[in-house]
Amino acid sequence: MSHTKEFDLNDIVEMKKPHPCGENRWKVIRLGADIRIKCMGCEHSVLLPRREFVRKLKKVITQDKE
Repeated sequence: MSHTKEFDLNDIVEMKKPHPCGENRWKVIRLGADIRIKCMGCEHSVLLPRREFVRKLKKVITQDKE
C-alpha cells in the first residue's frame, strides 16, 4: 500500500501548504537522505528529511528533461 511519488533533481513540485510568501511551487535542488527545495517565488531554500518531504509533497508539476 506504499504510494511512492517520482521526483528527481531540478523538478518543480507542489507542496501541500504554500510558503509564507504565497508561492506553492518549489524546485528540487538537492537529493539524498535530505531533500533541499527552493521556493520559486522568493528563492528561499529549505532542507527537509526525505520522509517528511514525501509526506508533504502534493504533486510533481514539471520534470527536468535532461
